[in-house]
Amino acid sequence: MPVIRNRVIVSGSVQGVFFRDSCRQVAERHGVAGWVRNLPDGTVEAVFEGPPAAVADLLRWAHHGPETAVVDRVRQHEETPEGLTGFVVRSTRW
Repeated sequence: MPVIRNRVIVSGSVQGVFFRDSCRQVAERHGVAGWVRNLPDGTVEAVFEGPPAAVADLLRWAHHGPETAVVDRVRQHEETPEGLTGFVVRSTRW
């Protein structure tokens, strides 16, 4: 089965609204590997790696996030898959 990888940067009111943990839960439900973290500029960065249809589901979800989020913009680009397993919330260290 083919695997793809996308990196996204999500802008808006996306920190302090359970975006990262919600993202982890959605990724696990869809069998997508990767990670998510807050960035110091108030955005959220995530990597989704898995079957194309499952990654597409995560990309669609990122455009609205959890109900407490207000997503203004999602920037995405494809990357070379790295063979990730599992999905983690990365801690914030600035």
